[in-house]
Amino acid sequence: MMIDRWIAEATECDFKVALEVKKPKSWLKSVSAFANGIGGTLFFGIDNDRNAVGLDDAQTDAEAISRLIKERITPYPSFVLAPEREDGKDILVLSVSAGRSTPYYYKADGIMEAYIRIGNESVIAPSYALNQLILKGMHRTYDELVSEYDFKDYAFFQAARTV
Repeated sequence: MMIDRWIAEATECDFKVALEVKKPKSWLKSVSAFANGIGGTLFFGIDNDRNAVGLDDAQTDAEAISRLIKERITPYPSFVLAPEREDGKDILVLSVSAGRSTPYYYKADGIMEAYIRIGNESVIAPSYALNQLILKGMHRTYDELVSEYDFKDYAFFQAARTV
């Protein structure tokens, strides 16, 4: 059984019983978080106890997943969507790659939010994490940023010690 190597929902894995088309944010925030982090996999048609419950219409669900990612995640992340059969039931496996153009935002209803994984949860990236993602997307680090202060404007001296 392919699902056996995924012991539980964790940093890089999320189980979804069904595809929520009416509330896609419930799983799209994981797509954002996986692209902003080390990548990860969403399993549709698997419950939290790792039982295959299957999808009624895997083809329609696959088309909806691709469309919703295109419409609501920016920039467009790299992913592979594969149909699988587990215990005779159709499931979909969405593997999201770690992105190079971070941050990846969920955008809908007038909001834009970047998500990160903390343990088995996808949470809104706090400002310090968002800053790191922006720098990562620019292929920069904090240490190489140019200071707004000019070195010649500063003098360094050792104060005389009083005994």
